[in-house]
Amino acid sequence: MSGGARMVLMPVSDRWRDQRKLMHSILNNQQAETKFIACQELESKQLVYDYLIDPGNFSLANQRFSNSVIMSVVFGRRAAVDDPELKAILDSVNVLNEYMFSPLLNMCDTFPWLASLPKSLQWWRPGGEAYFKRTCALYKGEYDRLLKKIENGTARPCFGVDLEQGAALKEFTLSETEKLFVFATLLEAGSDTSRNAITQVLAAMATYPAWVTKARAILDEVCGADAERLPSLSDRDRLPYITAAAKEALRWRPFVQTGVPHLLTQDDEYEGYRFPAGTQFTWNAYAIALNEEDYPDPMTFSPERFLDGDLNNPLKGHWQFGTGRRVCLGSTVGHNNIWIAIACLIYCFDITEDPDHPIDTLNTNWGAHTKAPFKVNIKPRSQAHVDLIRRVGAEALNADY
Repeated sequence: MSGGARMVLMPVSDRWRDQRKLMHSILNNQQAETKFIACQELESKQLVYDYLIDPGNFSLANQRFSNSVIMSVVFGRRAAVDDPELKAILDSVNVLNEYMFSPLLNMCDTFPWLASLPKSLQWWRPGGEAYFKRTCALYKGEYDRLLKKIENGTARPCFGVDLEQGAALKEFTLSETEKLFVFATLLEAGSDTSRNAITQVLAAMATYPAWVTKARAILDEVCGADAERLPSLSDRDRLPYITAAAKEALRWRPFVQTGVPHLLTQDDEYEGYRFPAGTQFTWNAYAIALNEEDYPDPMTFSPERFLDGDLNNPLKGHWQFGTGRRVCLGSTVGHNNIWIAIACLIYCFDITEDPDHPIDTLNTNWGAHTKAPFKVNIKPRSQAHVDLIRRVGAEALNADY
């Protein structure tokens, strides 16, 4: 499905290390605090504007926000709510997830010996190869548009431009397919985790309003009770409760319930049990996240549980960014996405549960991207907040690139 070029599916190898090094060059903490913040703050302005204009489509607004941040940094362009590339990316991610986490679709990974069958008998192969071709075509279209901009001198500074310059200087060697899947990995990961977490936060705001009241009082102290300005990532030191809420959003309802399987590359032993190379391991994400010994009253959305010495480590306290040496390189970027979205939405809107459509937080399809996975009531807090949203929204709408 990836021609052996998608980093998240590669075994540890020199090729994997090279791609991970490239990813680290754009997703490291220094880049997260420089290149990404301007994009995140611009997109948060459009996020609240989209909520004001079309609150029923909050899910699309969350998708556009998350995708536009990473699209701006990778390809130097923003995404629109009705962006056809955004829809195509989310459709592609949905198909990939189905194959990765459904044993019936992904029989050759469930039973690796099937790979020894002659290719003509590998019934799953045509579907996987067709997906590979569609994915290449999707990202090649975006890549070709960037190359055209580079050629005519209109490309904005971005990772794609840096990648081309590095390749031209022979700082590294990547085939075109590998380039396309580097872009794919960045855009898919950057779009998916943040949008799901922000959507879950809305459900938490509606079903557990006590924490929202507390967060809003703190935000009003920092940003003004009369809608003086939007929260900014520069406010993080003064808003530890929002940082804790972003971490709680990642713990509360894991959207990859089964965890991400890993494969042993050599024989191993644990507590007297022996496991041969090739054994597949995963974790029960829900059992871990809702373990009462680690998280008292685990069903409740409670940011207070993260107001501790590990507050500012986005990897501590949950497993949503993975584990070990394959931990997500974009954890700081993703955490900042969630942080700015939580702060701005709580500051600007009252979000309450629709009594006719109660939210089942244990059985909601958080990954749904064609329509909102639940209904909530979204209203601006006051006319002053409406005026603020329209002012910042105009700034975002005029920043068209």
